[in-house]
Amino acid sequence: MNAQEIYEQATRAVAELMNENRPGFNPARLVVVGCSSSEIAGGTIGHDSTYEYGEAVARAVLDAAREYGFAPAFQCCEHLNRTLVMERYAAEHYGYEIVWAVPRKKAGGSLATAAWKMMDEPVLVESVRADAGIDVGLTLIGMHLKRVAVPVRLRQDRVGAAIVTAARTRPTLIGGERAKYTQED
Repeated sequence: MNAQEIYEQATRAVAELMNENRPGFNPARLVVVGCSSSEIAGGTIGHDSTYEYGEAVARAVLDAAREYGFAPAFQCCEHLNRTLVMERYAAEHYGYEIVWAVPRKKAGGSLATAAWKMMDEPVLVESVRADAGIDVGLTLIGMHLKRVAVPVRLRQDRVGAAIVTAARTRPTLIGGERAKYTQED
């Protein structure tokens, strides 16, 4: 598998997620992305990092962000406490507190390091409350999604050898037996 194939698979997965618009879903304005380049390569998470694969996924997400109009947040590995790389303007827009470190392949991961290098003014934030998320390699992005996450089953369910999971969020349903959740009378 080469980096171009990884880019194409990641592009398809993100497009599927962005085009999944069930009634009640929040608009996908902020999307969290987690990725194990080790898992893409068929290795064990955290042990077989392949920068070119992290770079391909970062490029695919950044290209999709421009096309679909969302702000991406790239999750770092546990060595940076799962902080997220995002553009400064987005962090400030959403009111997230900026923290400081510079991701590296072995402390942040290939995806976060590549995204950092590709962004105009990257910063790290401790956490986000994203509207949607895509996880390549089961890196556990759930902590960065809004409270009610709905799994989205993608046809593009792998990038390289890595399993892809995805979710969109929706508002919490409020009310009792008289509550209605559509505009119908």
